[in-house]
Amino acid sequence: MQALYVNSATAHELSALTLGEQPQPRPAADEVLVRIHAVGLNPVDYKLVEDGNANWQFPHIFGLDVAGEVVTTGAAVTGFKAGERVFYHGDLTKNGGFAEYAVIKSYAVAKMPTGLSYEQAAALLCGAMTAYAAVYRKANLTNRHSVLIHAGAGGVGGIAIQLAKQIGLTVYTTVSARKRAFVQSLQPDHIIDYQTTDVTATIKELTQGHGVDLVINTIGSTEATADLQRLAYNGALVTIVGEPDLSHYDLGRYGQSVLSVNLGGAHQSHNPQQQADLATMATALGELVVTKKLDPMIDHVLSFEQIPQGLQALKQHLISGKLVARID
Repeated sequence: MQALYVNSATAHELSALTLGEQPQPRPAADEVLVRIHAVGLNPVDYKLVEDGNANWQFPHIFGLDVAGEVVTTGAAVTGFKAGERVFYHGDLTKNGGFAEYAVIKSYAVAKMPTGLSYEQAAALLCGAMTAYAAVYRKANLTNRHSVLIHAGAGGVGGIAIQLAKQIGLTVYTTVSARKRAFVQSLQPDHIIDYQTTDVTATIKELTQGHGVDLVINTIGSTEATADLQRLAYNGALVTIVGEPDLSHYDLGRYGQSVLSVNLGGAHQSHNPQQQADLATMATALGELVVTKKLDPMIDHVLSFEQIPQGLQALKQHLISGKLVARID
């Protein structure tokens, strides 16, 4: 089969990605074999190329977000049959989905709703599921009225904006001037240009000094630490990349909490219930798309051969929304 891979642990550049022949995988007893039609591209993909993972065997095939059809199932698998359309967020410690075929634990796989395209399904995984987990798994929505969502043009931020608007939250989001028009189409209540504006001062001004009830941070530890000053009493900070520095901050004084989302960690937990929840979230997102309640925000659809260029564009922050590649 054709696959996109690196040959050794010393290959840490996107230029090291090779498109060539690799053996077709065989499903273990609890796995399904999927013929891949489309894959989603994520910042984590180029970061994995650059950083590697100690669990990999080589050659290693990249790609976490897969949409395709079941070819065959392992002996212990029930509930799936050949030809069914499926999608899933994969395990970054194993060979991935930038290939014509891949295997995955059956309980992490979601069946695609009728009317959902392979491209849409592939766009609804890593980023969209992270946003869904932040809003519906981590944040207690009782008595919440407002949210600050960082990087509203990103794969996480753009979906989080849409989900937050659906539940009636007042949405503040940060974005660069270059991507403002894209974010405006998602209809947040307030857009803050983080390059030219003091985000903390603006949030304080717009909230009459109270701050926001929720923050979804996709930036990192430094920004997460700054977010503590933007939280209201009883507020919650949900972090995707990096935790805030709490060494000089008293969360208890303000009744606040810090929560983290680690979507792919469900695979490393070896907890089938948590892995199955990945499929539950994917299904919910797919239903929102087919009922026209959610835009998967597909920026471009690339060919298999264009995946390295797409990852480079993500690295250079040139993309608003999601990149998807067709494998077939």
